[in-house]
Amino acid sequence: MTVDELRSKWLAFFSSKQHQVISSASLIPENDPSVLFTTAGMHPLVPYLLGEKHPAGVRLCDVQKCVRTGDIDEVGDAGHLTFFEMLGNWSLGDYFKKEAISWSW
Repeated sequence: MTVDELRSKWLAFFSSKQHQVISSASLIPENDPSVLFTTAGMHPLVPYLLGEKHPAGVRLCDVQKCVRTGDIDEVGDAGHLTFFEMLGNWSLGDYFKKEAISWSW
């Protein structure tokens, strides 16, 4: 399976579970002076995870671009990456463990 196929299958699966596909946010966070880069898939969704309403609804999925620099001195081997993508499925107060665990399985 190619990376493009994996991304497509991920998004299609969660779309079939009534999730709205949202675009990847910028690697440089907007309106967040606490970090220089988006370092985790959940980072752009923090306001919504804390209770703000997301314009796309309560079930979301995405492929979020991320940068990590904590191990920047080790980058270059097979186990350390600086740029990568995180696949995410998000419930903003809609479902919890039962659905999340069964869909992950």
